[in-house]
Amino acid sequence: MYAITLNGFGDPEVMEWSHVADLPAPGPGEVSIDVVAAGVNRADVMQRLGLYPPPPGASEIPGLEVSGYIAEVGAGVQDWSPGDAVCALMAGGGYAERVNVAATQVLPVPQGVSVTAAAALPETAATVWSNVVMTGGLRSEQTLLIHGGGSGIGTHAIQVGRALGANVAVTAGTQFKLDRCHELGAQTLINYREQDFPAVVNAEYSGANVILDIMGGSYLPKNVEALAENGHLTIIGLQGGASAELNLGALLFKRGSVHATNLRRRPEQGPGSKAEIIAELRRRLWPLIDKGAVAPVVAAEIPVTNAAEAHRLLDSSETIGKVLLTVRAQ
Repeated sequence: MYAITLNGFGDPEVMEWSHVADLPAPGPGEVSIDVVAAGVNRADVMQRLGLYPPPPGASEIPGLEVSGYIAEVGAGVQDWSPGDAVCALMAGGGYAERVNVAATQVLPVPQGVSVTAAAALPETAATVWSNVVMTGGLRSEQTLLIHGGGSGIGTHAIQVGRALGANVAVTAGTQFKLDRCHELGAQTLINYREQDFPAVVNAEYSGANVILDIMGGSYLPKNVEALAENGHLTIIGLQGGASAELNLGALLFKRGSVHATNLRRRPEQGPGSKAEIIAELRRRLWPLIDKGAVAPVVAAEIPVTNAAEAHRLLDSSETIGKVLLTVRAQ
């Protein structure tokens, strides 16, 4: 089997498409997937830099989501069969020709979505749905504020918010990205380089009921300022640093809550697990994708042998949506 390995930590060039040991047969409750494509995520970049190691027991190969075809099923698996077109969430191992993954973390390729494009969904959809809907409780006519509206997470969250009937506000740093966010359904477009996002959101909506934040420390005070009463701030990234001063008085005044979460290190089973999230996606989100209300936004498809270019694209100011690594023809 071939897979991306890391020749040390650092620049994208440390990633190499190399021969590695073949995977064993899938264990009980697992399936093997012949990978067609893998999604590229910020966590992969952090792992490449040596800042985000895999959880204990997870593969050292980068990659948290794939699409492809089931090759084998392990003992006890009843919902899947060889040849099924699927996408899947995992804690590592996606940048490879084949992966083994718990059957409870597998989803069918939605109607109208290509097998390749489906690789853009599992990590993104699980992150957005678990934080915005399952934890944040977003409902129709509430307001969702999304930071990084042009990212893979952002472009998906816009569509989810609108499909649920919410008002959607986004921040981005270029008009090009804001225009694309508007095309996807965002109503309030905020250039964070030129505008004060709490002032805009408070003026238009009396604050945001749910904030999906990728910045962390640098945005914490302003995020609290932008919360509506009983609002919920969920932090999923630390691009703006890991620490900040929290004004508890301001948070108490709004009866707000702050929640920091990580998908990769969630357990496979039990309350708050990946299995629970995947089941929710299949029940509630997949019908929205099947009817076209939510769709994967793919910025580029790059051969896995050129993974370095894919990582560079992820950081480009002109990249909107997901970058995918293609492993084999669909």
